[in-house]
Amino acid sequence: MKTPKAFVRLLFIAIVFISFQCSQQQKADLIILDAEIYTMDTLLPSVQAMAIKDGKILAMGTDEEIMKWAGSETEVEKLNGQFIIPGLIEGHAHFSYLGKSLLDLNFMNVTSWDEAVRMVEEAAKKLPEGTWIEGRGWHQEKWQTIPQENVNGYPFHDALSAVTPNHPVILRHASGHSLFANKKAMDLAGIQAETPSPSGGVIVRSSDGEAIGVFEERAMSLISDPFNQYLETLDEDALQEKWLMGIKLAQEECLSHGITSFQDAGSSFEEVEQYRKMAEASDLKVRLYAMVRHASDVLAKELDKLPIIDAGNGYFTCRAIKSELDGELGVFGAWKLKPYADKPGYTGQNTTSIEELKKIADLAVKHKMQLCVHAIGDKANREFLNICDSLFKINPEGNTWRWRSEHAQHLDTADIKRFAPLGILASMQGIHCTSDAPFVVKRLGQERSRTGAYAWRSLLDAGVIINNGTDAPVESIDPIECFYASVTRKRKDSWKAFFPEQSMTRHEGLYSYTMANAMAAFEEKNKGSLSVGKYADFVILSNNLITCTEAEILKTEVLRTYVGGKLAYQKAN
Repeated sequence: MKTPKAFVRLLFIAIVFISFQCSQQQKADLIILDAEIYTMDTLLPSVQAMAIKDGKILAMGTDEEIMKWAGSETEVEKLNGQFIIPGLIEGHAHFSYLGKSLLDLNFMNVTSWDEAVRMVEEAAKKLPEGTWIEGRGWHQEKWQTIPQENVNGYPFHDALSAVTPNHPVILRHASGHSLFANKKAMDLAGIQAETPSPSGGVIVRSSDGEAIGVFEERAMSLISDPFNQYLETLDEDALQEKWLMGIKLAQEECLSHGITSFQDAGSSFEEVEQYRKMAEASDLKVRLYAMVRHASDVLAKELDKLPIIDAGNGYFTCRAIKSELDGELGVFGAWKLKPYADKPGYTGQNTTSIEELKKIADLAVKHKMQLCVHAIGDKANREFLNICDSLFKINPEGNTWRWRSEHAQHLDTADIKRFAPLGILASMQGIHCTSDAPFVVKRLGQERSRTGAYAWRSLLDAGVIINNGTDAPVESIDPIECFYASVTRKRKDSWKAFFPEQSMTRHEGLYSYTMANAMAAFEEKNKGSLSVGKYADFVILSNNLITCTEAEILKTEVLRTYVGGKLAYQKAN
C-alpha cells in the first residue's frame, strides 16, 4: 500500500516541529561544570558535570557532554573540582523542637550543673514573676563535675530553687526522656512525698523520700500538665508566631548544614496540617516527612485524613505513625532483657504497653501507614520484632512495608538476624554512639556493649538497611559530625574509638544519610542520589568525604546548599 504524499509531508512537518519544541524545552536552567560529583547512583557513581531544569536533574556526564544542554539563558557554574554530594536527609529528628531549642535556653554545651543554674538565674532576672522558664539539653553523664548531692548523678533542686523562688522552671533532659523542675514548678504540680510515680515513669527521690526535681519518662507529665495549662493562658497569636519563628530558624539551621530533607519523628495532627499549608504556600524550604504521633484512640478518629504525599510540589509528606516502647539509656529508661550493670535489679521502662502498640500497629495496617517505633533497649526491640512477626504472618506482604525501629541502639545478638527477613529498617543515629560512649559500658557492661550496642556492622552484614540522623535537638543537627561518628566511632574530643569493629565504611556512612534515608521514606525515586529525573537537591562541600583524612572530616564545611536547583544557603566569605 502506498502512503499518500500529503500525509508524508504532514508527518515530516510534525516531526520537525516536535524536535524543535523538545530542543527548546530541554535547555538547562543551571549547569554545574568541573566538579567532583559523588552521585550515590550505582549506575553512574561519579561524574564531572550535571544539567538542571525545572528543579530536577536533566543530564549527568562530562563537561563537554553537559554543555550541549546550555542555552542562551542557562546559568553556568564552574567549580574547579569542588566536591558535590546529594542533599543530605535527616533521618530522625524533631523539627519543631529543633526550632524551639533555638529560641529557649539551651544547655547542650554546659559542663556542670552550676553553669546551668547560672543560666536560669540570668533568664529569671529578665522575666516577670510567675513566667515559666523553659530550657533543654542538660545531661548529667556529660558534666565534667558531679554535683555533691546527687541521686544517680542527678542534682537536687535546691540550688535552682534558691535562684528562682518566683519562677516555675522546666528543663528537659537532652534525650527528652526526663526533665528537671524547681520547687515552684513542683508546688504548682502538687508534688509531695506521697505522690506516686505513674506507670512507665519515675519521680526520682532522695533517701528520705523527697522529690529531688527529676521526673523520668511518663512522670514528666506531672510537671508538663501545669506547664501546658499555663500556655493556654497566653495569647494564641503570640504562641503561633513563636512556633513559626522556630520553624524558620530550624529550616535555616538545616540548610546551613547541607540538609535538604528532614524526617520528623513525631508530629501532632495540628502540626501536620500546618506543615501541609506551609508546603502549599511555598513556605517550607526543606522537604519534610512527618510521622504523626498520638494514642490509638486519637489515631482511630483522625487517620482518615492521611496519608498526605508530596504536598506543595514535593515539600511535605505524612504517611507514617510514630510510637514508642521504652525510654532512653542515659536516664535508665531503655527497656532491657537483663538488669542495668550500674542499677542492679532494674530493667528500664516500658513506656507504651504492648497492647496499646498492637492497636496502633493494626491502625497502621488498616490505613496503609508506615509504623516507626522508638525502641532503644534490647527488650523493646525484641517486643517490636515480635509484633511485626505476628502481624506479617497474617499479612505476608508486611516485609515490604518498611516499618522502622527508631534508634535500635541495643540489640540482643539473636535479634540482629531477624530485621532483614521482616523488612524492618534500623533507623539509627550515628552521633548517639559516640555521645553516649562515656557511659554505655557502665550501663550495659563490656560484653553487651561490644556485641549489641550501636551494632552497625553486624546489622549491615545481616542485610539490614540503616538510615542515619541526629535526633536533634537531642544532639546537634550537624551531619558532618554524625558522619564522622558513623565511620570512626570516635568523639570529636577524643581519639579513642568505641568498639571500632562496628564502624561503617565511608560510602556506607554517606549512603545512610542519602539513599537509605530516601528508602526509609519511600522517596528513593525522587531523592537520595544525583540521578536524571530526581530532585536537584545537592550540597557543595569543602572536602571530599570519601578520600580526605579522618581529621579533615570534622573540618569539612558546607559551602552551598541547593534545593530544587535553587541556591538555598551559601557560606559567608
